[in-house]
Amino acid sequence: MKTLNLDITNALGSTVTRATVDALREEASKALETVDKGTGAGNDFLGWVNLPSALTPELLDDIEATAAGLRDKCEVVVSIGIGGSYLGAKAVIEALSDSFAAYRNDNNGPKVVFAGQNIGEDYLFELMNYLEDKKFGIIVISKSGTTTEPAIAFRLLKEMLERKEGKKNAAERIVAITDAHKGALRKLATEEGYKTFVIDDNVGGRFSVLTPVGLLPIAVAGYDIKALVDGARQMQEATTSPDYDTNAAMLYAATRNALYRAGKKIEILVNYNPKLHFFGEWWKQLYGESEGKEHKGIFPAAVDNSTDLHSMGQWIQDGERTIFETVISVESAEHETIIPADNDNLDGLNYIAGKRVDQVNKMAELGTRIAHIDGGVPNLTITVPALREVYLGQLIYFFEKACGISGYMLGVNPFNQPGVEDYKRNMFALLEKPGYEAQTAEIKSRLK
Repeated sequence: MKTLNLDITNALGSTVTRATVDALREEASKALETVDKGTGAGNDFLGWVNLPSALTPELLDDIEATAAGLRDKCEVVVSIGIGGSYLGAKAVIEALSDSFAAYRNDNNGPKVVFAGQNIGEDYLFELMNYLEDKKFGIIVISKSGTTTEPAIAFRLLKEMLERKEGKKNAAERIVAITDAHKGALRKLATEEGYKTFVIDDNVGGRFSVLTPVGLLPIAVAGYDIKALVDGARQMQEATTSPDYDTNAAMLYAATRNALYRAGKKIEILVNYNPKLHFFGEWWKQLYGESEGKEHKGIFPAAVDNSTDLHSMGQWIQDGERTIFETVISVESAEHETIIPADNDNLDGLNYIAGKRVDQVNKMAELGTRIAHIDGGVPNLTITVPALREVYLGQLIYFFEKACGISGYMLGVNPFNQPGVEDYKRNMFALLEKPGYEAQTAEIKSRLK
């Protein structure tokens, strides 16, 4: 079986050398041990570490059977969640989907759409308008059931589904992924008889794509979750050794920390395949929410090339030298398209006639990488054999494991997110939520 490959050669130069990275080997090894043995801060959120090997065939069969039931009943399934409760599934589905699937009227099963990831009134109105003449179902994902964005979406869509189908039939089209015992959503699911899956307490949202949170929407979209998990399991096994030569996650974590300590404060995740746009969004949350604490942390950004070479390319090439790039290179395209010859050659493209489009894309990727290296931007390259479930599973677990190691090397708790609560307190105060009276008075006094 092929596997992803990490190459740090082009990240090394006068600022960070191989000796610099090797000097961090012991520190990276200790961070790996802290993750694997659960001895560090946030160790009550390490359920994801052994998750790929711990997922039982029975659970995966149950997820697939539940997905099949929704596929039989629905033209559209709305997955409601925010942050890690939607980004992982969205990333995998987009990476595997036909780019124009949303515009096709086919019979290949329901379309999976997302809600609860924003508070856009127009978005929700337009979604409900789209669903009005559709047979639809709901996957609602929330440990508490009270997180504002998904709770609003679920209230609206639940009421709509019950109006269209009646409460009994609606309940058969709602699946809740929530806490095992407590919370508003667990209480409602028990009362209404919804099919449920559990979000384990020891798995945080941004690490949850390989739980039912991500696996159920991916299965509803028609993709092979067992192959996805198998790829993650392969990477779990490959990232236990404290050896740079065999543990790519450890090497990636050490290299990015060496670059950070040398003044490279921004990491840009680069892809040359538009299907990976939302993978970049998932990665940004994983690293931003894990490492951005105590006024520390590499700022995670992402670009889609060659598109963004015509917007961000100038800044990357000639802007402030505080950046480095991690390029996800997809070795093989799924389809073949040959550039034709043209007798008039008015566009001057006959020199590439007969070549595959992917050959041109690969040369754009290589040429850009060389230009950026020459411009003082260190480059790491992660090569993925193809955009298929098994390799996406490898990539997901690789980044998760590296994130835990990197966070401990940075000296923070990679598994909490204390800053996320600040905006919520202000929003609740401004909305005059019961129990926030003192905060409401204080924040309104600041607005006078």
